[in-house]
Amino acid sequence: MDPENGENMSPSSSPRSATDSLLPLASAAQQPYVSELLSFTLDRLHKEPELLRVDAERIQRQMQEVAVGNYRAFIAAADSLVAIKDEVSSIDKHLESLITEIPKLTSGCTEFVESAEDILEKRKMNQTLLANHSTLLDLLEIPQLMDTCVRNGNYDEALDLEAFVCKLSTMHPKLPVIQALAAEVRQTTQSLLAQLLQKLRSNIQLPECLRIIGYLRRIGVFSEYEMRLQFLRCREAWLTGILEDLDQRNAYEFLKGMINCHRMHLFDVVNQYRAIFADDTSGSEENYDGGLLFSWAMHQITSHLKTLKVMLPKITEGGSLSNILDQCMVRKCH
Repeated sequence: MDPENGENMSPSSSPRSATDSLLPLASAAQQPYVSELLSFTLDRLHKEPELLRVDAERIQRQMQEVAVGNYRAFIAAADSLVAIKDEVSSIDKHLESLITEIPKLTSGCTEFVESAEDILEKRKMNQTLLANHSTLLDLLEIPQLMDTCVRNGNYDEALDLEAFVCKLSTMHPKLPVIQALAAEVRQTTQSLLAQLLQKLRSNIQLPECLRIIGYLRRIGVFSEYEMRLQFLRCREAWLTGILEDLDQRNAYEFLKGMINCHRMHLFDVVNQYRAIFADDTSGSEENYDGGLLFSWAMHQITSHLKTLKVMLPKITEGGSLSNILDQCMVRKCH
């Protein structure tokens, strides 16, 4: 019994130990099936392959039946997959195009913002212009108003306008409108200056001379020395004009007219000069105007003597010469 039992136990224990050694090779999902195989008899194990084949065929048939019964779903799924692939490819292309266009969009937005800022700034300026329309209109009319004042001889009002515009130009040196306005006013001021100097070349008395010199001082284009020089030049031009109107074909009448002109007007000019520029305390013009009046008077006397030397030989009558001498002596007494 023992030997038989020993013979019966040795074969069964040997396969079990061999199988147990193979169990660790099975995966976790296969472990239950392997354990089930270990519990089968030998005959059952011999039938297991056939049973597995039958089960596989049955499952295959079931899968075919399911596929046949749901073929529309499979076809739709395949079509959907193809469509999805196409859509994804199209989206990818559009994304690449979008990425390419983004810098242009950014640049366009930047340009739009800059343009909008310029438009807003111009709109703001236009609103300010509209709010100050009446004031600006008054300013733009200043050159025309000043020109009218100059033409009508309203020099005080014209110079008030000129001073106002000069102040505006100093306060707003970067405003083109104000600077253009100042340029127009400067042109009108030059016209005023020319008109005042022309008045000094006419037959005017001391009060008018004082007014004109006052206007010239307000304009401020001449220094004090230049003012004196301009006064003497203008008065000399007036005297020269009187002499040029005399008939030089008759030497006697010409000299008599020249002497009368100098006797009546030359000393008036000297007195006007002293009254207008009365700032000397020493009584000598050389001390404060560089001898300007003295030099001018000497020039007039020298010119007078030269004319006498030229014209006297043309007078042959003794009575005329005596009369000319009397006229000169009267002038000397003055």
